[in-house]
Amino acid sequence: MSDGKSRATPTLSTDDRHRIPRFPVVRGRRAPTVVRGPSFALTDLYHWLLTMAWSRFFVGLAIIFFAFNFLFGAVYFAMPGSIANAHPDSFSDDFFFSVQTMATIGYGDMHPATFSANLVVTAEVLLAVTGLACATGLIFARFSRPTARVMFSEVAVVARHNGVPTLMFRSANQRRNRILEAVVNLMLVRNEMTAEGEVMRRFYDLKVVRQRNPTFVLTWTVMHPIDDSSPLKGATRQTLKDSEGEIVATIFGTDESFGQTIHARYSYDSEHIRWGKRLADIIGRTTEGALTVDYAKFHDVIGEDS
Repeated sequence: MSDGKSRATPTLSTDDRHRIPRFPVVRGRRAPTVVRGPSFALTDLYHWLLTMAWSRFFVGLAIIFFAFNFLFGAVYFAMPGSIANAHPDSFSDDFFFSVQTMATIGYGDMHPATFSANLVVTAEVLLAVTGLACATGLIFARFSRPTARVMFSEVAVVARHNGVPTLMFRSANQRRNRILEAVVNLMLVRNEMTAEGEVMRRFYDLKVVRQRNPTFVLTWTVMHPIDDSSPLKGATRQTLKDSEGEIVATIFGTDESFGQTIHARYSYDSEHIRWGKRLADIIGRTTEGALTVDYAKFHDVIGEDS
């Protein structure tokens, strides 16, 4: 929760700190692990299949494929003489006949020999065509989802810029295209104790020097001045650690190649914010005067910790 107002870093006593539950702060792109109630529902089946890992997706398809053919193979096996040219009491022949029917291969060696077998084949083909269409649509949807390859510096720094302490980190577009109308949002998340002694997770928006980038091509240094109106005013490495403070950055924009909205997220906890250091310079020029970016120094910082 947040009341939308800027305030100085709250002071928590030693006793208060022990009373605060430990929130799962996870740096990087992964979301923290949160214990929830039952989350799976048939209404979420499409979203679940669309967002699961590729390995699990293909393993699931393989399990469904074999289970489907095992079921219909068992039906054919329970109908002796229903498949022409199949060996008597051969479940493997019935199973592979089901595979051929499902894939509409039709080698011609085996075929339905009875009216009841033709009815089962009709039902199997109907279900197989429907299932194949669903699987094809899911694979296409998974491949066509817009993704961003935005890289963030591994650490953020707090250093003076134009005489003002400034929080800074670096981001870069790793693809050879543009992210149009890119927008960055920065947020401070930390624990605070209310007057009633309740611990609440507070969220504060952080103003940045330049929130929009019309053509995000190479690198972008995001800066937040820690002035009198900043929620980080008076914060130190220790106060951020005590309150489990975290800086969350999100960048979104339109992918020039596909015309679709993409987004990327990263976060910095107190252990990955360097106070008194500066980001190493990565912009240079060749002997011919062409602009260069040294990504080997992308995560480097210079200076001494304060």
